[in-house]
Amino acid sequence: MGEDRATAPGVPRITTSSDRSGRPRRMAGARQAQQWLLTLLPTFPVLLLVLRLWQLSQQDMSTMLLLVQYVSPLGLLSALLIALVWAFPVVVLAFGVLGRLLRLSAPDRFDPERSLLASGTARTPGWVITAAVALGSLTWQLRFLPSLLMLGLWLLALRTRYLHPDQPTRVLVVSVALPLAAAVVAYTVLGPAIWTAYQDGEVATAALLAVPPAATIVLTGPIPGWIAPTLTHGLAFTVAAVLPVVMGAVFLRVPLLPTAAVEVVPKESAATAPGGTAAATTGASTVPKNGGTATPDGPASAVGGREVVLGALIAVTDTSTIVLDRTATVRFVPNGWVESQVLCPQPAAVPYSLVSVRGWPVEETALNWMMPRRPLADPDVRCEGRLPGVR
Repeated sequence: MGEDRATAPGVPRITTSSDRSGRPRRMAGARQAQQWLLTLLPTFPVLLLVLRLWQLSQQDMSTMLLLVQYVSPLGLLSALLIALVWAFPVVVLAFGVLGRLLRLSAPDRFDPERSLLASGTARTPGWVITAAVALGSLTWQLRFLPSLLMLGLWLLALRTRYLHPDQPTRVLVVSVALPLAAAVVAYTVLGPAIWTAYQDGEVATAALLAVPPAATIVLTGPIPGWIAPTLTHGLAFTVAAVLPVVMGAVFLRVPLLPTAAVEVVPKESAATAPGGTAAATTGASTVPKNGGTATPDGPASAVGGREVVLGALIAVTDTSTIVLDRTATVRFVPNGWVESQVLCPQPAAVPYSLVSVRGWPVEETALNWMMPRRPLADPDVRCEGRLPGVR
């Protein structure tokens, strides 16, 4: 069952036109758009994954095909989900506000058969909105939580005005009293952080913390009906155009492969062994580079000695350890040459803002803030590309 009733007191029932036989006239609006959307939507994650592998391979087709062969699809989907989980609340809440604003401001233009925005609003259950708010509160950074509060209160006020237009006291409490109380609480908690951000010149952070609580009381009611369809559909198209670009930009920076440091000790090859026979070689092999160029003297940076190959670990086969090093070169290191391996943690992102709210940095999500911190340990020198015991 959907969140809202088909009709509400004081709101005209939406009907569809019919032909002479009494059957509903076939309309090519929202239904066709939904079919195209459902058809193309699964291709967007696939396109993101392909673009990420293409970027990781430095636009080399052979390297990309190697990554496709060895990279786990489950690992790719996990990275995609973790990186873009914040996008689900953005889509649900933004389009939910715009659709409910259109329905309340211009009910005669709210036609689920013709408008994809109206169709999505009419068919979105209430529990989806609640789940989106809960997920956003966990996955959005602290500086975006005032915007989440604003969107949530807008949705609540617009829904109350639509479902209970004959209860002015209830509408007044939800549309005026509740936003004012939320703004007072928000400014009480965020006030010091807003002032600190302003003093430090972080105008964007100060605006993200200060503007949404005051703007909460702006859209708790209808807007002029003559501008509502143009405004809501225009903003919906803008969000639909900008959000995929932002999601792609975020995902292209997400690591897909574990970073590892492989300590390599080249063994004597058959070409240089006494007698020149393969039987005198232990772990003898060549090290192909760049998808197949053989170098008989081992890795390029190893001049007959030990080295540390630092990069993304692609796979470990029966014969080789395949690493994509920092120069985007594929290194096939023979397993007999591998002295040791160590998994290197991903470097922490450099914070843009130093502002915090009662010890909570504005760039931290609630989920990260609540999770236990990883104990600090001395970094392994191999993760810096240096050999143990060598300064």
